[in-house]
Amino acid sequence: MNYVALKELRENMDKYAHQVQKGKSFVVMKRSKPLFEINPVNEQWEEVVDFTKYKKNGILVDELIKRLK
Repeated sequence: MNYVALKELRENMDKYAHQVQKGKSFVVMKRSKPLFEINPVNEQWEEVVDFTKYKKNGILVDELIKRLK
């Protein structure tokens, strides 16, 4: 298992996210105590709706709920 300090994770989130995408797992530590684990997702996710097709950065939840009513 790989260990990473919470501060290190916060400061280098992109680096660790990329490593997790490649299959690496991490235990996040704070003051020498384990807080949580970061693991890659083992399932295939099905895309239901890509809201970026409607707006470049997606849509706000409030806007979505308003449209559904």
